[in-house]
Amino acid sequence: MADTSRENEQQVFRDIVDQAILAEEMGFDVIWAVEHTALTQYAHMSAPETFLAYLAGRTSRIGIGHGVVCLPPAMNHPVKVAERIATLDILSGGRVHFGMGKGGTQQEAGTFGYNLEDLPPMIDESMYLIPKILKHGEIEHDGQFVTIPFRPIHPSPMQDPHPPLYMACTRADTLTTAGERGIGALVLGFAGPDDIAKKNAIYREAFANRKAEDQVGYRPNNHLAALCPALVLEDREKARRIGLRGQRFFVESLGHWYSGGPAPDVEDLDASESIAALQRHKEETVAWLSGEKIAVGGHHTESFEVTEDAYGTAQDCIRHVQRLFDAGADEILFMFQMGGIPHEAIMETIRNIGEKVIPHFHEQAALAAE
Repeated sequence: MADTSRENEQQVFRDIVDQAILAEEMGFDVIWAVEHTALTQYAHMSAPETFLAYLAGRTSRIGIGHGVVCLPPAMNHPVKVAERIATLDILSGGRVHFGMGKGGTQQEAGTFGYNLEDLPPMIDESMYLIPKILKHGEIEHDGQFVTIPFRPIHPSPMQDPHPPLYMACTRADTLTTAGERGIGALVLGFAGPDDIAKKNAIYREAFANRKAEDQVGYRPNNHLAALCPALVLEDREKARRIGLRGQRFFVESLGHWYSGGPAPDVEDLDASESIAALQRHKEETVAWLSGEKIAVGGHHTESFEVTEDAYGTAQDCIRHVQRLFDAGADEILFMFQMGGIPHEAIMETIRNIGEKVIPHFHEQAALAAE
């Protein structure tokens, strides 16, 4: 969010509701919402449970995805998470997808009195606990970080025993953890299809060799979803200029909050200038997100040269998405909301993907099924 004024912040929320409603009309499968706290400009989606509940009431078919709920107990107590997920699942007619994670910055962890490095065992405890609550409707738990006397917990979700489960994965070890625990992996896609193929291999091997005692929940979910920044317009050069500018802003805001870099630059540059700016400020504008190096243009090599991405026409998008599917992705998480990308461009992108990209892959699937 480049403009953080109250007026623009409110307008962005209204815009993303319009975008989500159009996405349902255009045949998209799931709307995913992040959860971040105190990260000015990077993400202002701090209450996804409220946003998704509102969205569930404005839609009828599209999946409602938490990507992800942050599980530090003081931020989101496991009982309250279970209650909210179950309620949302009922009111949405069983459309919830439930991702879990810890958040990525000390800025967020410190808001709730934690040190970031202390969070993983707390997240693990809640991750195993919440599906038990959703399945059984009651809980008694005396853990290292959470103690709950015996209580009935209401309501139970519509999906039995619970919605499909996912985990935010940014490093090889978290991909292994998701696979070993038998839940879906939500992964970044900035580094391109080759990187997704490597992540896919790690995840699938861990999933195939998982042990029953490590399973999180009661509904194994062998699913890898890859994030794909995209802007799809009739004017290819315009799409590349706006899309790369937005990704540059996004990467720089990541760098600001995750590794202490400067605040993001809102200057309007064309595609080549955005790349040149990153080359000039490589160390400042490469962000480490839980150990994953992210650079504009789809690669985390020493070069910022753009070789392929989903900024351009529908055919450009199809080519890139096909490579992601070929690399092993089960789901493409299109990301349009990056600072400085106009609402009108996002709406045009959603229409173009709905009218040209999604039908292409539906036709492919139908031919493969014959």
